Amino acid sequence: MSLEPASNRVPVLVLGIETSCDETAAAVVARDGPGRGRLLSNVVRSQWEQHRKFEGVVPEIAARAHVECLDTIIAEALTEAGLSLAELDGIAVTAGPGLIGGLLVGLTTAKALTLACRKPLVAVNHLEAHALTVGLTEGIEPPYLLLLVSGGHTQLLLVHDVGHYERLGTTIDDALGEAFDKTAKLLGLGFPGGPAVERMAREGDPRRFALPRPMLGREEPHFSFAGLKTAVRRQAEALAPLAEGDIRDLCASFEAAVADVVVDRCARAMRIAEDRLGAVRHLVVAGGVAANQRLREALARLAAASGHTLHVPPLALCGDNAAMVAWAGAERLVRGHTDPLDAPARARWPLDQLARPVLGGGRHGAKA
Repeated sequence: MSLEPASNRVPVLVLGIETSCDETAAAVVARDGPGRGRLLSNVVRSQWEQHRKFEGVVPEIAARAHVECLDTIIAEALTEAGLSLAELDGIAVTAGPGLIGGLLVGLTTAKALTLACRKPLVAVNHLEAHALTVGLTEGIEPPYLLLLVSGGHTQLLLVHDVGHYERLGTTIDDALGEAFDKTAKLLGLGFPGGPAVERMAREGDPRRFALPRPMLGREEPHFSFAGLKTAVRRQAEALAPLAEGDIRDLCASFEAAVADVVVDRCARAMRIAEDRLGAVRHLVVAGGVAANQRLREALARLAAASGHTLHVPPLALCGDNAAMVAWAGAERLVRGHTDPLDAPARARWPLDQLARPVLGGGRHGAKA
């Protein structure tokens, strides 16, 4: 549903709710104007301990955990912000993509609050929330080039405006975060995989193993990580039983390969962006994998060498959080975009709905 834009009074205060995977989160932001935002509260409760023994997120456990604590998390966020529900201008909630059970918990709660308090509902695309976070943290407004790297998505997009996204590249198999998690699992590092691999890589030798760099030099800035993950497995099997030094070196070599691939793909996307966006030279990185320090450093060198400015959210806002949901909700609300109470939860919800599936693309590349 599209309404007339919200009133010109500032700030615009929005509560955000996030339950798309294994973080239960609520936050309040104040939008003081274009590119001017303040984070008033940000409460995140992780479920890592509930899922650790399964070495991955179990959807049913995640949904139950959201039910058990979401009301408390929302109350904490409002208290920390010093606001009541009545003082809000709107309520934003992740409606997809994600685990459908978790999405339904957050969406149902948000709908109940909007109905009881007579506030507008904004159903937010989780990927759009990641894409727009830099507006809250640094005041950067579109257009810009976005690298979105998370557990479920690896994409390069042109962010033309709020609600207007053009996909340049995507993964044809595994997402980067998924590749980190699977590498951690095969090396016995547990869950969550990304931080575990990064910790082990710090003291490893990145030159010990000659791992492949899939898609390097290809014209279209697509990604592929399945072959890299398989190469790690083969090296691990050849060395079994693995010593701790072997694991550290495999992790370091894996990270080095990932950084080389991502830098090469981003360099290609930058050239496309220069043709389509003109003088705008902002590279924005978002998503949970954006917290990886080696990747940040590699992209910083690329940006500096190519005359771009790199923008990466603070570590606390790289992973799933409700601050980004609240900000995306505020950006949509001031443009007059709200949603009805029958707004659906969506397990899949691509940002660029006109993008063609990639030939040979896996579940992330083809539909996300």
